[in-house]
Amino acid sequence: MISLQVPYEKANLKAPEHPAVLQPFCLPHTDELGVKKRPAVVICPGGGYDFCSARESDPVAMRFAGYGVQAFILYYNCRNPFPANLLELAAAVAYVRSHAEEYEVDPNRIAVCGFSAGAHLAGSLAVYWNQPMLTELLGDSAAYRPNAQILCYPVISGGMYAHRGSIVNLVGTRDANDYECAQNAAVSLEKQVSADTPPCFLWHTSDDNCVPVQNSILYMSALAEKGIPFEAHIYPHGAHGLSLSDETAASGEWHLNPVCEPWFPACIQWIRRVYQ
Repeated sequence: MISLQVPYEKANLKAPEHPAVLQPFCLPHTDELGVKKRPAVVICPGGGYDFCSARESDPVAMRFAGYGVQAFILYYNCRNPFPANLLELAAAVAYVRSHAEEYEVDPNRIAVCGFSAGAHLAGSLAVYWNQPMLTELLGDSAAYRPNAQILCYPVISGGMYAHRGSIVNLVGTRDANDYECAQNAAVSLEKQVSADTPPCFLWHTSDDNCVPVQNSILYMSALAEKGIPFEAHIYPHGAHGLSLSDETAASGEWHLNPVCEPWFPACIQWIRRVYQ
């Protein structure tokens, strides 16, 4: 595990008791293969900003590594006020990029990937990477700019379609139900998309009864309005939190959904295309 250096105090935030950590799942160098410059992905597990889901951590990282994508799991500190987790993710991407040679990573092919609330975190870096909120604290945004984003059944909005538990843990109970307050607008990612937002792969289920599919629809609309390339898959049925949607990450029968299983191979194909 790699402990990340995050400037909490500089952002007027209380440093957590335990540092955010990054866990690599990378294919090792072999003389037979020679030096490779592989794409990489920094994975943000979901859990409502309350915990980091185990089902959206190791199994996902191993699957990416199996397809030649160097994977890094970010175990961020939950229940921290915005933008503490965003600083942690920025530090994680910067670490991977600065150690690209060590991990045989192409520094120009680093994606952020998240599930549910973790997708909100990944999307937050995608929309804020070059904004003063980060640049004034972290300096040159080229260090932590994500080249792509992969959002799985994402929490996107703090508005009427919000997953309220995630928003409460992110901004606190005082503002969580005030759709128009500045803090809620800041964490509503559909309002923050710009021409500098990186390409996006996104998937959701139309009957998700935890994080409504309207979250993804709002984000897709914002991406389309700004001309940002994206690929989206809305599957007709499936419970929230499917992860890989197969036996490797299932905690119950409701997580076994063959209809949604194709999201991962589709994502791999998208990764291969988006960097061309």
